[in-house]
Amino acid sequence: MVAVDNKLIVKTVQSMNQHLPGRRKRLTELLKEEKPGIRGKDNTFYIMDKKELKLISESVPRYLWDRLRLPILIEMAPQYGSGSARIQGEAECMLAKKLLKIDRGDRKMVIVYMPEIRELRRSLPTTSQYAFVTSLR
Repeated sequence: MVAVDNKLIVKTVQSMNQHLPGRRKRLTELLKEEKPGIRGKDNTFYIMDKKELKLISESVPRYLWDRLRLPILIEMAPQYGSGSARIQGEAECMLAKKLLKIDRGDRKMVIVYMPEIRELRRSLPTTSQYAFVTSLR
């Protein structure tokens, strides 16, 4: 039996998520910016492509623009199974379902699978990011 150090696992996952923003921005906010982007926890500034923001704004109703937070987080976690991830948030799920042409999940959460993850990342390379999640019990 191998002893598992939960603190080591938590630190590893935290280091894998250093690229994530300290604060995600609303679509309405990003559309107004000259150089739209976010600052990661590692202090790197990640620029978001204006063409992607235009695609996103055309894919969701205007009333959701203020609720859609970017980047879209593709949450990778063991509990979703190998090759699958979760997207959360009503506006974020609506966007993912529209771009992927899928109709599953509920209003606030959808599970996506590796081919869909690749398609989503191809469509939104600068406005989506992987997040690594673990639940230690």
